[in-house]
Amino acid sequence: MKAKFYSILCLFFLISCDTEDILPAVTLFVDNTQLSEDNETVELMAVLNSTVDNDIVIPFSFSGTAEESVDFSVSANQIQISAGNLQGSVLITSIQDNETEDVEQITISIVRANDVMVLSSDITIDLLDDDSDSDGDGIVDAEDDCPEEAGYPEYNGCPQPLIIINEVLYDPSNQGLDGDANGDGEYAQDDDEFLEFYNMGGQIDISGYTISDAAAIRHTFPSGTILPENGVLVVFGGGTPTGSFGGAIIQVANGFEDRLNMNNAGDMVTMRDSNGNEILTFDIEPLANNPNESYTRYPDLNQVPNENGDIFFQHAGIPEADGRLFSPGTKLDGTNFN
Repeated sequence: MKAKFYSILCLFFLISCDTEDILPAVTLFVDNTQLSEDNETVELMAVLNSTVDNDIVIPFSFSGTAEESVDFSVSANQIQISAGNLQGSVLITSIQDNETEDVEQITISIVRANDVMVLSSDITIDLLDDDSDSDGDGIVDAEDDCPEEAGYPEYNGCPQPLIIINEVLYDPSNQGLDGDANGDGEYAQDDDEFLEFYNMGGQIDISGYTISDAAAIRHTFPSGTILPENGVLVVFGGGTPTGSFGGAIIQVANGFEDRLNMNNAGDMVTMRDSNGNEILTFDIEPLANNPNESYTRYPDLNQVPNENGDIFFQHAGIPEADGRLFSPGTKLDGTNFN
């Protein structure tokens, strides 16, 4: 009887230990456990310890602080290992954003594995932020027009809007229509004065901003005044401005005495925001030689003084101006800014 029992026991072990009854084992791997958010890619691999006769599908899920479709994308939510192969893979790709963030984690877990034994079911990838914020104002350098100086989102990261005066006419010519800068068909000293503003930053709402001279507020920008990125705005002293003016926003002084009243002997023009903060100043006195034409930056929008410290030049004397005395809303050669 003992011999028969041992024979049966031995037969049991032979059957139960048949390699066809042993499930293949799977392990997850990645080719890099760190992933920059700058549209980089890592490969997620499922590797078997032996080949199989049938295709095997290994579904997986994501968890962690990083969010699929927001912080990263994946080429498939399951890995297929074809018959006769040892491994399959999918690609995980980071999604770029412009937010300064802490390191986030992508944790990958096998959902179920009926056809395999799982040797490692979880793997974690660190998603690294590639945005820097040098001035600590919460606006990444890539989107910050003033990356070394803390500012505000509405000013594209600058402490104040990047608005400049590109051209100023405080002394229109009194030679008939030569001084008709606003194009309404007549010369009027007060009406034909103008200030040309250019926005070098992002779009900004300047409703409630003011322009003052040394004596009084001369203009308040009406509600709904939106100055777009690279936008131009011209404020005339008065009259009925007529013309395209290069597509610029055109307004007429609406403050004290309804005129700009820039003093030919020297004056200080100041723009303030709706809270009274000074945005820019423009000192006319260095240009106060009554030229009967405008002064303009040369080249247009230039902010770098020449060897003599000059940025502004009399309009008609610049070759590109071709003798024109002014160019409200356009470049000094008469072409549009945009």
